[in-house]
Amino acid sequence: MTKRQLGISVYPDHSNIEDDKAYLALAQKYGFSRIFMSMLEVTEGKENVQAKFKGLIDYGKSLGFETILDVAPSIFEELEISYDDLTFFHELGADGIRLDLGFDGNKEAMLTYNPFGLAIELNMSNDVAYLDNILTYQANIPFLYGCHNFYPQEGTGLPYDFFMQCSRRFKEKGIRTAAFVTAESGNIGPWDINDGLPTLEMHRHLPADAAAKHLFATGVIDDVIIGNAYASEAELAAMGAIDRYQTSFTIEFASEANDVERQIVLNEQHYRRGDITSRMIRSTEVRKKYKHEANPAHDQLATFQRGDVVIGNDGFGKYKNELQVVLEPHADERKNKVGQIAASDLLLLDFIHPWSKFTFTDKKGMS
Repeated sequence: MTKRQLGISVYPDHSNIEDDKAYLALAQKYGFSRIFMSMLEVTEGKENVQAKFKGLIDYGKSLGFETILDVAPSIFEELEISYDDLTFFHELGADGIRLDLGFDGNKEAMLTYNPFGLAIELNMSNDVAYLDNILTYQANIPFLYGCHNFYPQEGTGLPYDFFMQCSRRFKEKGIRTAAFVTAESGNIGPWDINDGLPTLEMHRHLPADAAAKHLFATGVIDDVIIGNAYASEAELAAMGAIDRYQTSFTIEFASEANDVERQIVLNEQHYRRGDITSRMIRSTEVRKKYKHEANPAHDQLATFQRGDVVIGNDGFGKYKNELQVVLEPHADERKNKVGQIAASDLLLLDFIHPWSKFTFTDKKGMS
């Protein structure tokens, strides 16, 4: 599996370079290592473009960032350069270019053998055999990336099932994949409409870190990029803190949750039993470790709802101190409700499969 990265986007034609540099430095502090840089709005001629973009790319490189430039055929005409010679992008210091428009397959394959080792990033947001065609022409796979589009207009983002179909085409061929989430505080994008810049429509009004967790949980996305600029420091910090390799649920504890329960929830590595049940996700190893710890009943009489986190109390015999995440509403006074998963994380429950690993993060500790 490819190591997963976090990315940000910058729009040098809609911002000033000092603000962009400050943003890169802040993002790097929180573990971001990828830049999506738009060149779709370039109108200033070759020398001006070179000066502006090279300074920013070089600064990003000094912070350890990889930069992919988003390009379109119009840019090549504007700058009087050719797809057959990528020297211009190499001299800018870019690590790759994203093709906003596709060719015949042979052309893309040939581009992956460019002498500069520039990655060629393809648009992933179509469920067609585009990638298969390129691979037929023996493309240089380590230099072929995939990245979804983002969608500035409310209601135009991809539906989830379609997104999964598109993404699997790339992931199954071992291609590095990326998709976008949106920052609530970001108001800069490539166009004059900016209702957020997510790939998935269901993410448009979700916090960026919750959307990123969801993308990683799907197993089809390697890199998650904030589509708009500038995300706030709080948003960058929240995204930087997420576990990119296993689901970590944000939990809001019940006021009566005791120290033993908090320890079970927060300090243990949980995994779902292999012989699953549809009523709840069971983390059973913890009950062995905590079998001698007393756990008096509290918050045990109400009907538990989906997303509630419960732990067996002293009345539950051998199941005392077993942790469960409720999937189907039910009542059982032998279990204490110790908290509930944050609403924005409920969609992650569907990704906890047999043997899936998961942890919890205290919402209070994050604010």
